[in-house]
Amino acid sequence: MTRSFPAILLATFGLTQPASARVHIHVDIATQTMHVSSAEGSYTWPVSTARAGYVTPRGNFSATGLQRMHYSRKYDMSPMPHSIFFHGGYAIHGSYATGSLGRPASHGCVRLAPGNAATLYQMVQAEGASISITGSRPGHAEHYASSRYLSHASYTPRYERYLNPFAALFGD
Repeated sequence: MTRSFPAILLATFGLTQPASARVHIHVDIATQTMHVSSAEGSYTWPVSTARAGYVTPRGNFSATGLQRMHYSRKYDMSPMPHSIFFHGGYAIHGSYATGSLGRPASHGCVRLAPGNAATLYQMVQAEGASISITGSRPGHAEHYASSRYLSHASYTPRYERYLNPFAALFGD
């Protein structure tokens, strides 16, 4: 009997087959909502995506990493509970700034209420995920904040750190 290399690795380490992407996550930047469908059911939750001067990447992604608790080295060790990374340093994660959900408020990540982030994290951990992000920031032209001109890692206007003094406490 001939086995493929991945099958041998899975058998050797007692791992199961990788989960297929059965959780479908769609973030609509225009409505600041996330729709999730999985074997467990469907959910629609308010989110916060990039505020003025920042960019949430658009496109289709897969979850590239999960961390139950991550601290943002870029933004003053801000807590990012139940982080689902999908594009470089961008993640879907819980935020304690729940009063901002439903409107743009982040540095580019997709923020959720902590309980919703925990639920999503468990689903993605069990089933894998496909992530799509579409739309434009509500009520604003984004010509200057297009990812063609700016990247999450390269642009942080100095005045932004003074607009929200709670960002250091509550995450991006």
